Amino acid sequence: MKLSIVTTLYRSSATIEDFCRRALKSAQAIFSEVELVIVNDGSPDKSLELALGLHQHDSRIVVVDLSRNFGHYKAMMTGLSYATGELVFLIDSDLEERPEDLTLFYQRLMRGDSDVVYGVQQTRRGGVVERVGGAVFFALVDALGDRPLPRNLVTARLMTCDYVRALVRHRDREFVISDLWQITGFRQNEIVVEKLSTSPSTYSVWKRVDLALKHLTTASTRLLYLVFYTGLLIFMASIGIVGFFLLRYVTAGIGVSGFTSLIISIWFLGGLTTLILGILGIYMASILSETKRRPYTVVRRVHRASPAAIGRPEPLLMESATSVSADVSR
Repeated sequence: MKLSIVTTLYRSSATIEDFCRRALKSAQAIFSEVELVIVNDGSPDKSLELALGLHQHDSRIVVVDLSRNFGHYKAMMTGLSYATGELVFLIDSDLEERPEDLTLFYQRLMRGDSDVVYGVQQTRRGGVVERVGGAVFFALVDALGDRPLPRNLVTARLMTCDYVRALVRHRDREFVISDLWQITGFRQNEIVVEKLSTSPSTYSVWKRVDLALKHLTTASTRLLYLVFYTGLLIFMASIGIVGFFLLRYVTAGIGVSGFTSLIISIWFLGGLTTLILGILGIYMASILSETKRRPYTVVRRVHRASPAAIGRPEPLLMESATSVSADVSR
């Protein structure tokens, strides 16, 4: 059985060599054939140079070099589209998730009741700000989204090729990848894994809020219905208030005086109108992004071993071996 390991690079020069060594060592203990697909997401450090050096000495390593930084989610989806194994193990290369956990994922998958085994944390890591940011993100999604997002997910997951083929058929330009994982369906089960805090999170509170807004405006219709019902409620309330003042004037001769209520009403309705237009504007921006149909990602080059080199020994684990590789443009 062949396994494809998929990972991405962005400022990963400190961990990529150790990650490849540990990931391949863990995989070859279980699988007869292994490939490691590394996607360089426009990393500004020496990550690509190091990955190409590993590729030159190990025929199992495939390096997909993107033309620029497209973002973590799109880089992962691109890597999955290049995977050729019967099983695919997706994991980050920062070593916050242990490559050795592949054994746990495989043992759970072999029970026969899963197409996907994904990792979750027992508790969220990080300090107060990070936990508050996560709470704000999930609160927005739960309150306004069409469906809840699973909590405390990690990237690491072992998937069948059938599931991966279905997953990469999604061509959303703006998305939260955990939502795509969920709506793709199939039989999915979780296992608890430990996520190490070896580096600070790049997802700030505002970035989480931005992700929530993008998710809601690309995958949720509840927010639009909320805008509609809010407008309807205000319209009905205004009709009632106008009727009340008219009735009071006809029956008791009491008119409406002063500008305070008028100014407050103008401010309230003006702010509400601006809010509604802003929400609709975000939706229209998402629609514009989707209808442009620009390339999902742009691949500069794929570095893949020549067919003659694929069966050779692997020097990452056997120091005396070498292999010949060839660059393949796509």
